[in-house]
Amino acid sequence: MVADKIKQRRLISILIVVLLLLLVPFIGMQFNNDINWKVSDFLLAGLILFATGLAIDFILSKLKKSKFRIIAVIFLVIAVLLIWAELAVGLIEKIFIRY
Repeated sequence: MVADKIKQRRLISILIVVLLLLLVPFIGMQFNNDINWKVSDFLLAGLILFATGLAIDFILSKLKKSKFRIIAVIFLVIAVLLIWAELAVGLIEKIFIRY
């Protein structure tokens, strides 16, 4: 019973962090015309952030040694940042494919 409440609190915490992060571009859109996100952009970003939060929670709960936890989380964050950059500006295409 206590473990279920802890899991529920973690899930709610992840959702709150994701919503707060998504507020950044939403508020930016109110003050700057260069930021032009559609609903689908917010949904995809929310999905990526939420999945990342769940993956970090999974890593932290399953790995016992802090050294392995840190390494796994760093690799996960790097992978997510690369995916984010690719979706935003096509970073990988710009690096490997010359015009």
